[in-house]
Amino acid sequence: MGDLVVGIDIGTTKVCTIVGEVREQDVYVLGVGIEPSHGMRKGIVIDVSALSAAISSSVHKAERSSGYEIGRAFVSLAGGHIESINSTGAVGISNTRGVQLPDLERAMDAARAVSLPHGREVLHVIPRNYSLDGQTGLRSPLGMLGFRLEVEAHIITAATASLQNLEKCVESAGVFVDRFILNPLASGDVVLTPDEREAGVMVVDIGGGTTDIAMFIDGSVWHTAVIAVGGQHITNDTAHGLHLPFELAEAVKLKHGHADPKAVSALEAFPIQPFGEDLPSKVQRADLAHIINARVAEIFELVLREAKRSGYDGLLRAGLVITGGSSLLPGIRTVAADVLKMPVRIAKPENITGMADTLKNPAYSTGVGLLKLGLIMDLEDDRRKSLRENGTHPPGARFGRVIKRAIERLLPGEETDE
Repeated sequence: MGDLVVGIDIGTTKVCTIVGEVREQDVYVLGVGIEPSHGMRKGIVIDVSALSAAISSSVHKAERSSGYEIGRAFVSLAGGHIESINSTGAVGISNTRGVQLPDLERAMDAARAVSLPHGREVLHVIPRNYSLDGQTGLRSPLGMLGFRLEVEAHIITAATASLQNLEKCVESAGVFVDRFILNPLASGDVVLTPDEREAGVMVVDIGGGTTDIAMFIDGSVWHTAVIAVGGQHITNDTAHGLHLPFELAEAVKLKHGHADPKAVSALEAFPIQPFGEDLPSKVQRADLAHIINARVAEIFELVLREAKRSGYDGLLRAGLVITGGSSLLPGIRTVAADVLKMPVRIAKPENITGMADTLKNPAYSTGVGLLKLGLIMDLEDDRRKSLRENGTHPPGARFGRVIKRAIERLLPGEETDE
């Protein structure tokens, strides 16, 4: 028996509520509620009442399909207000038994002590690696003898007002926010392989309003960013280029769209009904592909710029893993490979069972990832709290072997005793 958890992925185009049981080998989905999103733009709340209504409808659908009443959930977060920094914390070691878990906690507390501008707060603090007396790149220094312990931590921050507005929308739907989780961390948890995490990989989650990035190197998160461009911008370009209403442009993109003009026959055409025309007219599919290609190439150029800005672009041996709803666009993998000059694959959630047919799709990577990663983060908080209070791990089956391994994967160096 696993832990029953709820995740709510709130995006620009959809709200997806998932009720699932996190088990040893998989996530067993008990209920799903998917509703078109309203009141959200580029990851920012623009209409509280509209978004609250969409969340409420999604939650009620998940409750009906699962048979469970939803009172709390892990909630996804993105938006241009997301920022990240890397920080170092150092502490002295006096224990003759070597580095102990409380020493790791003290080092992390030192790394957390960064000065933030007014109106910003810490969302995640993730250790990258440790050093002990100048010996760098340690995955876990537990038990090692030394005098000075340092930790490099990746700190993700968010605008307080944006968090409060989104929390207000969720709570208006009758659900308490357990914690907010950055989109690419959640999606990366279910689409990446251990080998990719170790070799160096960049997850690019392309949603409707934003493109969310996370770099995993040596098994941990080294860099995160959110670009305020996504699938809706491709639709907007299609609407402008073909003089179509937005809804019709979205339908045309989904049915006839292709990101690589070279892969489209010059003879292919389809009818549309533009503004101001009495009769349908024919559009060459290659012309549509050129419109789409320009925006898709721009998205990956922005991704490349962010990778170079981070300074870690040369460490991504496993290349790029694309997920999110817009990754389903034909030809997008080819364009990404052309722009970034690295290996590229499209990924969807793996190891999900139960009511999972709908969710085996890149569009739901974040929603599924919320369940596993949210539970891991909660268990890690429980462990930290227990260590601070009495120096021991919390009792009970929730700290089983599987969850320990999951925590070690997310937080290298924060290993627990088997």
